[in-house]
This record gives sequence, C-alpha cells and structure tokens, in this order.
Amino acid sequence: MSDNTIYVIDVTNRDGVQTSQLGLSKLEKTMVNIYLDRMGVFQSEAGFPTTNHETSYLQGNIELVDIGAIKRARISGWLRAIKADIELAREMVPDLEHTNISISTSPQMISGKWKGKKSFDDVVSMMTEALTRAVEIGFKTVGVNAEDASRTGIEDLVRFTGAAKEAGATRVRYCDTVAYDDPFTIYERMKTLAEEVRIDLEVHCHNDLGMAVATSIAGAKGAIDGGVDAYVNTTVNGIGERAGNADLISCLLAILKSAGMEGRYKLDPSIDLRQSWRIAKYAARAFNVPISVNQVGVGRNAFAHESGIHADGALKEARNYELYDFEDLGRGEPEIIETGRMITTGAYGGIKGFRNVYDRLEIEFRSDEEAREILDLVRLANVLTQKPLTEDELRFIADYPEQARKILTLTPYQEPAIKEKRTRVTRKVGFPWDTPAN
Repeated sequence: MSDNTIYVIDVTNRDGVQTSQLGLSKLEKTMVNIYLDRMGVFQSEAGFPTTNHETSYLQGNIELVDIGAIKRARISGWLRAIKADIELAREMVPDLEHTNISISTSPQMISGKWKGKKSFDDVVSMMTEALTRAVEIGFKTVGVNAEDASRTGIEDLVRFTGAAKEAGATRVRYCDTVAYDDPFTIYERMKTLAEEVRIDLEVHCHNDLGMAVATSIAGAKGAIDGGVDAYVNTTVNGIGERAGNADLISCLLAILKSAGMEGRYKLDPSIDLRQSWRIAKYAARAFNVPISVNQVGVGRNAFAHESGIHADGALKEARNYELYDFEDLGRGEPEIIETGRMITTGAYGGIKGFRNVYDRLEIEFRSDEEAREILDLVRLANVLTQKPLTEDELRFIADYPEQARKILTLTPYQEPAIKEKRTRVTRKVGFPWDTPAN
C-alpha cells in the first residue's frame, strides 16, 4: 500500500448550493458542515467570503471550529484568482484561514470568456499575483483551481501547476468542469502532473457523462501512483450544477470496496462511513431532493432483494449479493414516526409548546429567560428554513446560541468602506479590469 493518502474535500456548501433552483439556508449549510465533521471529512468548502450574505455564516462556523464544536473539518472559502478578491475576503471574513482560488485555463474558456483580451500567459500571471497576495496576507492554506483542466493541454497544465507550487500553493485542483475526461485520460493526466510537479492534487469532477465518481477515483489513483496525496472533491448525494458532482458516499465506497482500490490505496483514517445514512437523509431533506431509490448505499433499494435467486442467495449469505453491509453506512436503526398528537415549535410557537419539544429531547434550560432566548432563535430559524426544524437543528441552537445567532443573521448593511470596495470588485460578472462595452 502506498504511503500517500486520499482525503476528501466536500464542496456541497459551495458547488452544491450553486445548483439551479436549489439552495440551503445558513443553518442548513452549518448542519452539513457539522455532519461532514462527524464523518471525518478533511475540509468543507463552505461558501463565498466576498458574498455579503455569507459572511456572518462563515464567521459563525469558524467560531464553531475555534470552540471545538467542529472538531476536525477545515472551513474554507472559494475565491476568484484576483488580487482584489483576496484582499476583500480578508476584510469581510478576517478569521478565514483556508481558501481555494480559481481561474480558467483551457483555450475554450480563455477564448470564450475573454474574447481575445487574455492569453494563457496572462492567466498564469493573474493566478500567481493573487496567490502571492493570499500567502502574504496570512491565509494558512491556499488551493489553486485550474478550471476546465481537462480541456487544457497537459504541457500548459504542468506549467500552470508548477507556477502555483513556486508561488506557495498548498494544492492544485484539477477541475473536470464539463466532464470531458474519462477514467483513463484523467488517470494519465493526474499521474503526469504528480510526477512532473510533485505537489498534492485535488480532483474535482462533474457528472455530465455519468462518470463523476469513476473519474474522481481514477484521478485520485493517478495522483497517488504519481507519488503525492490526493484530495477528492465530493458533494452529498451528488448535488451540483447541471448533472451534479461526484457523490460523497459513492466515492468513499469505491475507495474502500472496489477491486483495484481496496487494500491498495489508503483513505484518510478519520473517515467514519457509519455517518453516511444520516448526512444523506439530511441533505435530501434540506435540498428538498429525495434520495433516488437506487442511490448507492443509501437508496431505498440499495439492500432490497425480490427475485427468487437473489432473495434466496441473500438470505443464505448476505455477501452473495451485497458487497458491503447496510450497518457499515449507519442503516438499520428503527425510526419512530409519530402518528398521534404532535406538539411542535416554529415561527409562531409559544413557550409551553417549545418547552414540551425540548423536554422530549431531554434538554433543560437554566432559566425561563434562557428558554425564551432559544425560542426566539428557533422561531427565526424556522422563518429562514421554511421547514420544521430537525432534532439535530434544535439541539445545535440550544448548545451554541451565540454562534446560531450569528449564523442566522442576514443584513444588507455593510461598512461603507467595504461596500465601496466590494462594489468596485464585483460590479460586473467579468473581471474588474474589463472595460464595459459601449
């Protein structure tokens, strides 16, 4: 087995929430971070530090790390590889320590986005300028994203990756942005990058051709075989732009159970696969996207057998038709559904009903004043999520009221100096140095 390790960087709270017509409240994003942490995921790409409505949430989650409520997972941001973006992020979320910066590298995107105004040399220069600034102003780790890496010539990609390493990048992210790669091409390209540049690599794959998990695993294998650590980018339930991203649970199972990976490649030992069922269920509810009946590991039929030969074989010995056990994923525990009287609490709940709900959770309050403070937060959370709060959400608010209040705070107000700078940096979809068309 190689000494190098495969880690997971989950991007549900960045790429997942970008999905058209879907989204999460800040409380739901926080709960995803907490579940990822319980699962042992290395890092959560938690959001956009230069987006006004993300700042309180990001700062609140960083505080959860500081007080030990999030124990291992790093909270990171995503930024454009623009010096002004880097500086703005430092002002808007001053305690953010980890980030990825992104820029397009392929001829298609350089031509299609900048329309002849920029060259590949310009891309490398912009990236190194932004990266150098990020290191200067105190980001502890900076990953560099090569957007559309799969449609970038390998010689250019080696040059880009080498420049990132020289300027202080922690890792480089190979983005298969439109799912152009297959498992064979991405293996060779990731292996070449690893051998030529000797820097840890991330693999970020989309599912437009239905191969996101396969290409992610093959890419990670190429990085490891090339002698560096690999960081697989995932989303919970594969939620992501267009056809989605590489599914978290599918990737973990593939690393642990597939013929070419099992026992040969080392997965981050902090990973706890038993958290799979809980996080998949939560994300499905939060995004309002049901788990597919045949979803890997967590779908309703993942361990279901009906045809005669299959049922007989599974009853005799589960391993006949099941590669892994449902208990491995945290499934099998009974779930209680209330069919009688229910007392709930929410946006218009009162103190008596609220107390009843928390009594059933065996949570006590030191005073009536404390109970009413938590009730106010629960009401606000219900307004923002527009869903009944889950038991874990109710527990979180009671356990961490200060952080919950910060995470739930949304305001259009910004300090005038920051607002002016943000307006200048983000005044148009393109880059700040582009001249608006006449």
